[in-house]
Amino acid sequence: MKNYFQDKLYGNNCYGCGAWNKEGLRIKSFWEKDESVCIFDPKPHHAAMPPDVMNGGTISALIDCHCVCSSIADAYRFERREIGEGETIWYATATLNIQFKKPTPIDGPVTIRARLIERKPKTTLFYADFFSHKGELTCTGEVLSVRVSKKWSDPKGFFH
Repeated sequence: MKNYFQDKLYGNNCYGCGAWNKEGLRIKSFWEKDESVCIFDPKPHHAAMPPDVMNGGTISALIDCHCVCSSIADAYRFERREIGEGETIWYATATLNIQFKKPTPIDGPVTIRARLIERKPKTTLFYADFFSHKGELTCTGEVLSVRVSKKWSDPKGFFH
């Protein structure tokens, strides 16, 4: 069994990466050497206007959440801790830059492979490649994540 980042992010209710959001995408990410990998099986309701092509917003959410979770996992790894061990680490999206190369067919699982480009004390930059079921590169993305306080996970604390 794989060691998925999201399974250790207790209480994460995010639409894309929250294991606690039953209506969300509930992605699963893991390390494969120096890359973080996410394999997602799109369903018909993830379509764009053509029913056999993935929606660009869904693709963007997948890349965004995979890279933010990779930033969290990288921070724990950098601090030599298991995800969820000790004081909680959270990151949030600062910028998301997506380049669509070609339509992504909904004909099987898609794969996102992300690699760390830059780590600073408060930010992390990941670059992601998005592949169709047949291994074609259909999209790329860059996600700059910013480390946020523990209040981020407290529904009464961040905006109040």
